[in-house]
Amino acid sequence: MGTALLTDLYELTMAQSYREHGKTGTAVFSLFTRSLPPERNFLVAAGLETLITKLEQFRFTADDIAYLGTLGIFSRDFLTWLEQFRFSGTICAVPEGTVLFANEPILQIEGPLPEAQVLETLALNCIHFETLVASKAARISAVGRGKSIVDFGFRRSHTTEAGIAAARAAWIAGFDGTSNLEAGKRYGIPVVGTMAHSYVMLFDSEDAAFRAYQSSFPDRAICLIDTYDTLACTDTIIRLAWEGVPVPGVRLDSGDIGMLARDVRERLDAADLAGIRIFVSSNVDEYSIDRWLSSNIPIDSFGVGTHFITSSDAPFLDMVYKLVEYEGTPRFKTSPGKTTFPYRRQIVRHYREGILAYDEVVRTGKDLVPGLLEPVLTDGTIVRPLPSPDAIKERCSREIASLPSPFRSLEKQHYDVRILP
Repeated sequence: MGTALLTDLYELTMAQSYREHGKTGTAVFSLFTRSLPPERNFLVAAGLETLITKLEQFRFTADDIAYLGTLGIFSRDFLTWLEQFRFSGTICAVPEGTVLFANEPILQIEGPLPEAQVLETLALNCIHFETLVASKAARISAVGRGKSIVDFGFRRSHTTEAGIAAARAAWIAGFDGTSNLEAGKRYGIPVVGTMAHSYVMLFDSEDAAFRAYQSSFPDRAICLIDTYDTLACTDTIIRLAWEGVPVPGVRLDSGDIGMLARDVRERLDAADLAGIRIFVSSNVDEYSIDRWLSSNIPIDSFGVGTHFITSSDAPFLDMVYKLVEYEGTPRFKTSPGKTTFPYRRQIVRHYREGILAYDEVVRTGKDLVPGLLEPVLTDGTIVRPLPSPDAIKERCSREIASLPSPFRSLEKQHYDVRILP
């Protein structure tokens, strides 16, 4: 199956018109975010591997060409060109896991104008979503104070592939695992899971449910204790532990999580069971995590689902793909609020004692000056191996650590990005 129809109609109508009017020279397009949402201090670049993988499969199949022919708007000459389409240009991008800010190019695509135009929709689709959720995950991780945070979002993702991509984005941005088995298989992410209320309700008592689960999975029995009466169930956990039944942890998924976690911890500690961990889920996000930890609520691990995977407080980025150069001449918009900056660009990052100080977005020629953007494809061919998710995760960790500490908080900050002529 090809991926070439993963685009918008107007990309192809423009490409045909370009060809008809001799506009086939070298163009440079820049993909960037105009401004950050009020709830974001930074972005984490992600989605490059997905884009490159889809570009390797970017072919118009015979069925695609037949379908386009039925629309009655494309010339035979253009359809023949599409049959032979292979992207022959260059892509430069910041590595995945890199921290970025507004008006900084995440990637630049250079090639014959019709080819580079056709890639717009696919590039935005791949980079936008994964950058969106990676940035949300990094924000959640940044307030977690070293606590374990795992992705529980798959069931609330907009599609299955979105859920898998989000699990990868969360992993590289600082999460410790995922409930998603396919993501674990594809990317080597640790997989985690507890039990559902249905399991507890199936048995005659919570005691019976926990004994059954523990006998099946002796080392993985994270018991869900809020099906009926949370504190009474905590006493059940204590009795099991005193009988020698191993209980590594308990999970809270409803009610006043902060109050219940404190009460459960007190009961467990009073029973000399300080080793039993408390895991919480249910509408967890960076705001609740920060609130609980700032109040010294004794929670050991967090399962983050809906708010992460939908990026509920900032569900989209103002990400665009704009023509910045054609045949060496500048191209830019001057519309109020949507002004763009011409020419091929590079991001030069400046530090003070290892901490980000300011960035310069500078004009550059075909040979990039040193900076964050690196060649990924040249003449349509991958020029460097793509890093593993684990390597990207390490990079992202270093990037987040290099942020001034206020940028890792939930209070709005503004970073100094200087756009040079």
